[in-house]
Amino acid sequence: MERAIDRLDWPSIEAQLNEEGCAVLPGVLDDGLIAELLSLSSAWETTRLGVIEDLRKHLYERLVPTANHWHAVRDVADRYPATLDQWTAHVRGVSDDRIPPIFTRLRVDEHEALHQYGERAHAFPLQLVAVLNEPGTDFNGGEFVLTEQRPRMQSRPIVLPLRRGDLGVIAVAHRPHKGAKGYYRVSLKHAISRVRSGERIGLELLLDDAQ
Repeated sequence: MERAIDRLDWPSIEAQLNEEGCAVLPGVLDDGLIAELLSLSSAWETTRLGVIEDLRKHLYERLVPTANHWHAVRDVADRYPATLDQWTAHVRGVSDDRIPPIFTRLRVDEHEALHQYGERAHAFPLQLVAVLNEPGTDFNGGEFVLTEQRPRMQSRPIVLPLRRGDLGVIAVAHRPHKGAKGYYRVSLKHAISRVRSGERIGLELLLDDAQ
């Protein structure tokens, strides 16, 4: 898994996150990990999976430069530490409850409404999403959709083209956008469109320990 993450084009991913607030990491989840995730009976059980913690730690280290860049361009003084363990130690005693992986299991005509997880103290500004079965084979529809709201403009829709085994990185709630007069904050929410056939199994994973 770490080699799959390390071989990705991270300068390109960082540029895409700065421009769009989302990016696809192709082929990070292998068949064994996907099978293990699908076999779990509840999201709570996944907190005992060491591989989930390894995933969070490794992706945190890759994404923390983007998170700190977003703070810097908006003149936010705080910076995130280099490792997830350091960040956990920093917020421990303030927010002790870890949010476990969030599974979605959507059947025909079901969808997931627009939402975000950013209204939390000590929230890391980026999170992971995945689809654990194959679009076009196991289900149709169920596209992962983001909407971006810029001041005095209509919402902008974005479709994240996830395949089985991919990880998506998205802004949890807000990101900086460079306008004519400098950077300003834009708001993002995400959703899953209506499933037209089959069953869609998805996963959301936060990278912080905030409540």
